[in-house]
Amino acid sequence: MVKDTVVGLRTPEAARPRPAPTGFEGIDLKSAVRDLITTYHDLNPTTIDELDEEPSPLEFMRYVSRNRPFVIRKGASSWKACQKWNATYFTRLMEDQHVNVAITPHGNADSVVNIGDGCKLFVKPYETTLPFAKVLSRIQSHSTSSSRQAVFYSQTQNDNLRNEYISLFSDVPRSIPFARIALEQDPDAINFWLGSQKSVTALHKDNYENIYVQILGRKHFVLLPPVEAACVNERSVLAGTYRPREEGKWDEGLDDLVIVVDEPEEYVPFATWDPDAPTNTPPYSSLSQPLRVTLEEGDMLYLPALWYHKVSQSCNDEGLCCAVNYWYDLDFSGNLWSMASFARGIGLLSLQDDNCNKLSQI
Repeated sequence: MVKDTVVGLRTPEAARPRPAPTGFEGIDLKSAVRDLITTYHDLNPTTIDELDEEPSPLEFMRYVSRNRPFVIRKGASSWKACQKWNATYFTRLMEDQHVNVAITPHGNADSVVNIGDGCKLFVKPYETTLPFAKVLSRIQSHSTSSSRQAVFYSQTQNDNLRNEYISLFSDVPRSIPFARIALEQDPDAINFWLGSQKSVTALHKDNYENIYVQILGRKHFVLLPPVEAACVNERSVLAGTYRPREEGKWDEGLDDLVIVVDEPEEYVPFATWDPDAPTNTPPYSSLSQPLRVTLEEGDMLYLPALWYHKVSQSCNDEGLCCAVNYWYDLDFSGNLWSMASFARGIGLLSLQDDNCNKLSQI
């Protein structure tokens, strides 16, 4: 084989390939994580798109590919649920049913509880089965009662609308057409949520593409993209569960619930930073740019997979807040899962050692 003639090469060493520039030369790992977060915000809006009508499957898939949320105002206003659901209707269809209910002293299901001296527990609600009429009545009483009673919330997240709430299922679509066509699948779960303003869902993320529909009352979302994983101060927290102080003697007062540490011991990775009460702040939290949106009755939210979200709620005149959501499985074969996991892992790694090695040395 005849070699090419090279002109101007002073030494053979000059022609040896060198490491490609990373863009991170001379900076530490923390600075690189900050650059990741700020670059994302430089390239993406700080508001949520609002649509006047449902997107086509192609339009929806563009949002999925960008992993960006949107709201369809009044997108579900024609649903039977939005037109028919109220306390009387619920009672008529569900009065003889027994349903699972999550019970907590403060409306704090699946959340981190401070127990003093810098100690925290990840606490799950006490769950029991009660007559639906009793659950509905207790939820309504939260809006008017000042008594020290525990907080009830229907929030099982186990496809309950196609199981224990099947009597109501015919009032909502079996799937969301634009999502079903674009994602080429039916929903993995359809969940029914019924609660009051006393219940708040702590900041967390789900491995699902989520279509969330507000039926009664209002929901208030705080949203953080996956790239902000380093902002939420995720920690491994010892798990516990609310239990009656004396099993069988619970009189439904909040003082009758205690936290029992789970056996065997388990540590749950969970966000410990609250964007609405910024204490316990990690170094990156100042870079967070939460998106905030309120869903009115009939509104529909696309909440992309792996987005952190905190949810609070406001009741309607009957003292109820009710929603339905459709979970579609995340496609783990794309780059979203692996890249989000990498961003989370690098962010956590950078917080473990204030004297990180230079990226160029890794």
